[in-house]
Amino acid sequence: MSPRELLVLGTASQAPTRHRNHNGYLLRWDGEGLLFDPGEGTQRQMVYAGAAATDITRICVTHFHGDHCLGLPGVVQRLSLDRVRHEVTAYYPASGQAYFDRLHHASVFHETAVLREHPVAGDTATVPLDAFALTASRLSHPVESYGYRLVEPDGRRMLPERLAEYGVTGPAVGRLQREGSVDIDGKLVVLDEVSEVRRGQSFAFVMDTRLCDAVFELADGTDMLVCESTFLHEDEALAEAHGHLTARQAGAVAREARARLLVLTHFSQRYTDPHAFVDDARKEFDGPIHVAADLDRIPVPKRR
Repeated sequence: MSPRELLVLGTASQAPTRHRNHNGYLLRWDGEGLLFDPGEGTQRQMVYAGAAATDITRICVTHFHGDHCLGLPGVVQRLSLDRVRHEVTAYYPASGQAYFDRLHHASVFHETAVLREHPVAGDTATVPLDAFALTASRLSHPVESYGYRLVEPDGRRMLPERLAEYGVTGPAVGRLQREGSVDIDGKLVVLDEVSEVRRGQSFAFVMDTRLCDAVFELADGTDMLVCESTFLHEDEALAEAHGHLTARQAGAVAREARARLLVLTHFSQRYTDPHAFVDDARKEFDGPIHVAADLDRIPVPKRR
């Protein structure tokens, strides 16, 4: 199992189908598990996918239309039922606080898990965390909606041949990484001489929006871009009227943002052929495209 992968729990839009559950996406990122937009049935889809409540460390809700949040009560209660010991933080639009409160306490249960609330407001809000920064940016939808972007800071990659050339071995390697320099036989060796920048990875989740600046900002340079493609190009007018994207628009975003992998999802029930979404997006984007299906496991692309 990849330590960084997207587990797709549901890919339908407003109405589920026989083959597509309502939304739900679990991003496994090393020791973190970020659950995005848990729609109805998320808890059961997690069972099918082999995911546990203990995998969840953060919940990110883009907005409070039902297909993106009505699975939240079951997930919240499952955290306590399974006695999840770590804190779970929930991010959601501050303007929807009343909805979050109702979903959190939708029925009677014995709450033992700790659910921290982190409502987001304004055009952009960034939360610096230990392993990455999480940014929420306001999108363009009939109700307030936010997209999310995860960015890992750049690190350093040690170069074995340069270490050997400078005579840095054993415990001196660790000291060099911690302190930035080390003395080797009277000569100062600095980290830049024996290493190179290891670019941090990034991920974006863009759901329920028209084209707007925030879409491109969230997607900029991402290794994996998960993007709604509710409609096909032939129905672009419907997409605009209802605050959604077409697959071709998602492809254009991926191209302009230089995304490495485009994952299409959130499909209207009016379409039955998933290949049509690839064909639509391919007119704009020549990189890898994955049309998400329920229970897919999609690895985050390996570092360049």
